[in-house]
Amino acid sequence: FWLEVACRGSARAGSAWRPSAVRPLPTMSPLATIAAAARGSARVACRPLGRSCLPQRAAFSSVGSGSFDGTVETKGELGTADFRLHFKNASGKAISPWHDIQLRTGQDGVLNAIIEIPKMTTAKMEVATKEENNPIAQDIKKGKVRNYHGPIFWNYGLLPQTWEDPNVEDPETGCKGDNDPVDVVEIGSAVLPMGSVVPVKPLGVLAMIDEGELDWKIIAISMADPLANELHDLEHLEAKCPEVISGIREWFRWYKTPDGKPLNSFGFEDRALPRAKANEVISVAFDHWRNLRLGTSQHKGLWTQKVSAWTDGL
Repeated sequence: FWLEVACRGSARAGSAWRPSAVRPLPTMSPLATIAAAARGSARVACRPLGRSCLPQRAAFSSVGSGSFDGTVETKGELGTADFRLHFKNASGKAISPWHDIQLRTGQDGVLNAIIEIPKMTTAKMEVATKEENNPIAQDIKKGKVRNYHGPIFWNYGLLPQTWEDPNVEDPETGCKGDNDPVDVVEIGSAVLPMGSVVPVKPLGVLAMIDEGELDWKIIAISMADPLANELHDLEHLEAKCPEVISGIREWFRWYKTPDGKPLNSFGFEDRALPRAKANEVISVAFDHWRNLRLGTSQHKGLWTQKVSAWTDGL
């Protein structure tokens, strides 16, 4: 079934997909199984979101050198509305993972990704874009913490220093941005802790359209993954792991339907686009983020710690 064939090219990578964790219905196709898991109607064993999913230290990037050590600090209890994961730099100063961690690592073609949701978990964790210093918190819906109806099969997070501007219409899809950082789906074999800052290689991108808003999904792989030296673009991913792209697309297409929401759609006739397009999307989103920090773009309630010049606080 799907988790067994997703990375069959590498036994080491394939084993980490935990194929025994999923029991698809025998009448379902592989992609139908993923869709059923997303909407909570397939039996899937999840990792509990415990302390093992939290890093004790996080590697942050800096211009030129590539990385430096920072720390994370938790407040409140996991699984409650009070939980927060805060970030500090090497000097112990509170920082924003969205604004203060550099997008670029200093290595060509490698970017930093911040993991919000470890793979095989269900808690909908996200950087709180409207709170001071943007800690990671669990999303709240109707006064209750939000959980997916089934686990997500990949590590999920954001690219720092990016923003999908809701004031700007994308010329190819006709949709405006969703007012969030650009999302990243990390497809590697390891479970990456919440709050970890991971150098990744973008491989491609999906143009998800969620209730009329454009919500790009960058598909990437951790540079520490065994397959990182073999995957350099979408064509390599499709050849080595042929079910991954379809699995990601169908999971995100279906995951909101148990809440009465419609299916999400995808631009470009559902096609995933190659690395060159992913890099273009990221570059545009970086420019939008820069305008956000400089105060030249309108927004509603985002915490940005506005700067007066490009070199001020960046």
